[in-house]
Amino acid sequence: MSDQRLRSLMEPGCEAGGDLVNTWVRQVTDVRGVLAEFQGRELLIKDIDRGLVDFPAIIGGKEVFLCWEKDEEHIEFWHDLDSGYAGRERL
Repeated sequence: MSDQRLRSLMEPGCEAGGDLVNTWVRQVTDVRGVLAEFQGRELLIKDIDRGLVDFPAIIGGKEVFLCWEKDEEHIEFWHDLDSGYAGRERL
């Protein structure tokens, strides 16, 4: 669904097809907004089920990803751009 179509469905008084459809349209719009915020901050959702997120960073003059998983209290790991989760190292 295009951004323009979603915006038109969110206009006051717009009836998209009942409560269920209207609720779905609002949720899709909310999710798209959150994903746009992640993209704008250059955050990469690597695995949504695990809550795995990578953040670009510079360590020792080298471009890397900081790596965080939802049950970790703090960002404590990083990995090379090419190594992924398997190459995680403690900060």
